[in-house]
Amino acid sequence: MKTSWPIRLVRALFFAFSVFIGIAIALGLQQDAWVGAVSGAVFMGMLMVLDVLLAHFTLRDFSHATLGLAVGLFCAWLITRIGVFQLAYFQNHEEGAALQNVAEICIYGTLAFFGVTFALRSDRDQFAFLIPYIRFRRDGSEGEPLLLDANVVMDTRLPGVFATGFLSGAVVVPRCVLDGLQQLADAPEVAQSLRGKRGLEMMEKLRARQEMKVSIHEDGSSDAPVEVRLVTLARELNARLLTSDDNLAKVARLRGITVLSMRELVAALNPELSVGDELRLPLTKQGKDKNQAVGYLPDGAMIVVNNAATHIGQTVDVVVSGTLPTSAGRLIFAEIKPGA
Repeated sequence: MKTSWPIRLVRALFFAFSVFIGIAIALGLQQDAWVGAVSGAVFMGMLMVLDVLLAHFTLRDFSHATLGLAVGLFCAWLITRIGVFQLAYFQNHEEGAALQNVAEICIYGTLAFFGVTFALRSDRDQFAFLIPYIRFRRDGSEGEPLLLDANVVMDTRLPGVFATGFLSGAVVVPRCVLDGLQQLADAPEVAQSLRGKRGLEMMEKLRARQEMKVSIHEDGSSDAPVEVRLVTLARELNARLLTSDDNLAKVARLRGITVLSMRELVAALNPELSVGDELRLPLTKQGKDKNQAVGYLPDGAMIVVNNAATHIGQTVDVVVSGTLPTSAGRLIFAEIKPGA
């Protein structure tokens, strides 16, 4: 994984500081300076290796682990203070003090370990048992931030969805998504260029809305795929992921992330027509038979209206007479409403 330059700078500064401290300690102990320099370099090298191994350990994970460690140590302190080690066995045994120390170390180590592991497996809601204000703060906030992917940003329906008020909270667009839109806009292929420019236009419309707070998150440089960076960022920000990519939605849900799928929203809003339902339908072209006319629902479903060829180009009232599932979607048959 590629490391950003601020992290490299911090590592270099702490490496130099560690070598300097090692030299100072060696000179204070009447040792050669090179011994202190090597010791400081080895110590900082071990820390850098540990930092690489914990590259995916987030600040939230660290805070959870710290709280779990504190709870485990506190429970161990309570256990060692209830008088268990004042029993006659420990008092009369020749090695009673040593056994007591070993037992206390085991208790502290065991509860500290389980405190950290239990905390890392817990979410923020479960911490409300220990810190009640966490739940109150979450319930009283405007909602978790919304993280957008490139497909959603390029969706022209997005500003309209936000205008309805169904979605709330701050909107976050990662820098990698914005860079991807710019690359598409500069692409030589006309179709890709139009998609990229449409996405940038949607970003301008969202940021122009005064009631919305849209921010660009600098997620740093990384060689990981954009989908992986989106899922990781959603976990770090505790954000909801708004996407129209079914595969990304599945992966995010497996990682415990709240996913808002535009595809699922559209599917949920599609009307479920059954025999006998009435609707107004614009007839756009002739059907397979000469006496048939064809119209389309807003979701793209085709409706074949019998005995309506003379009404092509008009909007008429029809009654659903049957439905037929096909590989291309639903095929709906209808008749002109009597008296229409």
